[in-house]
Amino acid sequence: MGCEGCGGCGSRGGGCRREIVLTPPEAALLRRLGEVAFLPAARRHDSETPVYLEETDYTPAEYGEALAWLQLKGLVRLDYDLPLKNFDYAAYGEYPLHGSAALTAAGQDAVEALEIQGPQE
Repeated sequence: MGCEGCGGCGSRGGGCRREIVLTPPEAALLRRLGEVAFLPAARRHDSETPVYLEETDYTPAEYGEALAWLQLKGLVRLDYDLPLKNFDYAAYGEYPLHGSAALTAAGQDAVEALEIQGPQE
């Protein structure tokens, strides 16, 4: 029998050791979402790539790619039906779909692991 928590990683009694590889922009966004519940996100109608313009440590393209990968990894949920209330999306004017990004349960676990273990080289 394998680990029951992750759906069959094959671990036998040693605990599930699922490793998640994060780029620096992905780790930065996870940490930020660990500090605030939601971040603004936007995109164009003809693109699935999210846009995030609030931080300047990385380019908007790097943040957009990071959000897309975090969603694919199941760590972040992007919801364009739930824009942030009382948030000024003026900077996102060329992106008509306004929404939000939030941690999933797995994302919260990843944030806690980052806080406890720190990034692993």
